[in-house]
Amino acid sequence: MRAGLSSRAAAAVLAAVLSGCTSGTDAVDVSNGGEFRFVAGTPFGEVIDESERAAAPEFSGELLDGSDFESSFVAGDVVVINFWGSWCAPCRVETPEFQEVYDEVSSDGVSFLGINVKDDRQLAQAFLRDEGITFPSVFDPRGEVALAFRDFPANAIPSTIVLDRDGRVAAVYVASVEDEELRQVIDMLVT
Repeated sequence: MRAGLSSRAAAAVLAAVLSGCTSGTDAVDVSNGGEFRFVAGTPFGEVIDESERAAAPEFSGELLDGSDFESSFVAGDVVVINFWGSWCAPCRVETPEFQEVYDEVSSDGVSFLGINVKDDRQLAQAFLRDEGITFPSVFDPRGEVALAFRDFPANAIPSTIVLDRDGRVAAVYVASVEDEELRQVIDMLVT
């Protein structure tokens, strides 16, 4: 009996570790009213072969600074789209690292775009200001942009989707991305 308790305890710990940053129990499944449910991140990322890449959906929204954004604004660029929240501990580590990579590659036709989900606008703005983040972020508290990317999937926070210059999904990460791994994918797409 004692071994059974250990196994259950280990399973509970594993589930807690794998849960990453989720939006909590207030999220509703995609099939239930169109609101997006964020699920646990995984340690998996996938770089997609050029012959198998699908077109990314077109989307629009309001940036955290109040200006409008349309996906057509970054057409022709390699685009790193990162789904994040100020409430997400891995995001708080990853986002400043993304800024470093952005500073290195933005002059090479590489755009970065944050998609801030399930967040308070003021908390998100304060995080970006405090961390010196200069790339734009769409304010997406209801997960509508994430819903547009549901086929890739962008349902874990953090998630990162990298688009090639033709607007096709070239890489998908449903967990934190190491800055070196991100650099490698970007290098592959800009050369």
